[in-house]
Amino acid sequence: MLQQTRAQTVIPYYHRFLAHFPDAKTLAEAREADVLACWSGLGYYSRARNLQRAARQIVAAESFPADYDGIRALPGVGPYTAAAVASIAFNDPRAVLDGNVMRVIARLSGDGADIGSAKTRVRFQQIADDLLDRSHAGRFNQGMMELGATICSPRAPRCAECPVERFCEARKTDRQHELPVKRGKPAVRRINARLAVVERNGAVLMRQRPGEASLMAGFWEFPAPEDLPGWRERESLGTFRHTITRHHYTITVLTGSVSRAPAGFQWRSREALEAIPLTTISKKALRLLASALSERKREIMS
Repeated sequence: MLQQTRAQTVIPYYHRFLAHFPDAKTLAEAREADVLACWSGLGYYSRARNLQRAARQIVAAESFPADYDGIRALPGVGPYTAAAVASIAFNDPRAVLDGNVMRVIARLSGDGADIGSAKTRVRFQQIADDLLDRSHAGRFNQGMMELGATICSPRAPRCAECPVERFCEARKTDRQHELPVKRGKPAVRRINARLAVVERNGAVLMRQRPGEASLMAGFWEFPAPEDLPGWRERESLGTFRHTITRHHYTITVLTGSVSRAPAGFQWRSREALEAIPLTTISKKALRLLASALSERKREIMS
């Protein structure tokens, strides 16, 4: 869950997920739709699918793998996660390389190479491997990560408190505020889009993304007006913003009607929406719809 997501955002999802799936067996046997519904709102849904696949492998093997190679073989587990778990849980002598550790290494070595480069990462991994205390791999890795998180911080490094200050090339040359070097982020794309909300007898018209879709496969969503033959617009409920990496969306939510539900679309009741995986954009549209309905009730009552 912490991949690409801040801890503050993750915490409530983490507790809710463990309440639904307290162990590998429960997760392995769950319906994928239930797993995705519980994950809904965190984004990057391939993580949830990989987590369930990993749980199934663990259940089939009747144990959690106890070394780096076995952990690395689990679906969705990269070299950093595998090294962290292997070293901390099993003292497997593997050096971790996350953003905090890369910053420490860049400053210690005075290396001004782009840390976004694959070549730089390979070189830094070798440095991390050479520095590793192989007798206490887990403690050493936690120390390196903690050093980067608390002392060797991105904007205001506390060099006077650093236990390895005397070895730091960046400190010697007064470059600690310049390192590490990271290439510029891709330009932001701003996109305007519309969603169509069609209601009938307490149900709304939705469609499910195909299983082979590259993003949010199997999730339910509101369509765009142009996807509905015979669409007749009634009113605009307003707009909201949504960001996916460098794509910044401004979404306008429209209500309207259609003569019939097109092939592949389904009427879903409000109650059913609680139990199916919805795209985050569709959740935001539902909140906008609920807000509009509440406002109308207040107007009528007044």
